[in-house]
Amino acid sequence: MYKNYLFDLDGTLLPMDMDKFIKLYFGSLCKRFVPILKVEPDTLINAVWKGTYAMGKNDNKALNKDVFWDVASSECKIDLRPYIEQFDNYYENEFIAAKQATGVTPFAKKSIDYIKQKGGRLIAATNPIFPQIATKRRLEWAGVSPEDFDFITVYENSGYCKPNLKYFEMICEQCNIKPEESIMIGNDVDEDLCAAQLGFDIYLITDCIINRENKDYSMYKNGSFESFYNDFLVKLC
Repeated sequence: MYKNYLFDLDGTLLPMDMDKFIKLYFGSLCKRFVPILKVEPDTLINAVWKGTYAMGKNDNKALNKDVFWDVASSECKIDLRPYIEQFDNYYENEFIAAKQATGVTPFAKKSIDYIKQKGGRLIAATNPIFPQIATKRRLEWAGVSPEDFDFITVYENSGYCKPNLKYFEMICEQCNIKPEESIMIGNDVDEDLCAAQLGFDIYLITDCIINRENKDYSMYKNGSFESFYNDFLVKLC
């Protein structure tokens, strides 16, 4: 057994059609905020994309939350910070529309429960580009409890994003863990497998694999979530 299990969320714990998810997400977001902000839908969508891109490039100059709202406000030419509570309310309510693009694998909960039973430590190592409320919602959609995790990376507590290795170093520091005692389980060849450079073991979940450049990943442990649970996890001990 490893001491620490880092799980990616979107496409790993939570199977999803990313294109459909983005379409439903932006559709519901615009329905809520275009009338309130009095901006064109394309303006709001572009602001979110630009803010997300800025978080992806953040090097801990500020929390991802602050980077996002600074850039998104600039793109919208509106100070969006007074609306943050309303955005959080959106994630509590209308965000549910995007759930249609996601599914549930029973092996997510089975794996989480098994690791907890064996005394392993759980970390939700999802790219911290969403607020805590939106991340907790997506964990719930996956059929797992946010309370099962000792640490969840969200835009309120992170100043880096994957694939920046400092993101994983931040987790090690915050959680007082060592890479060589840990495994990263994810579906993104670029964003998750890079943790191996720091000494993390890796398991690539291939059900919703993201491999932008068609890279060879055969040197890493890989397979479906079912295989991860049946053929790997339960055989560790």
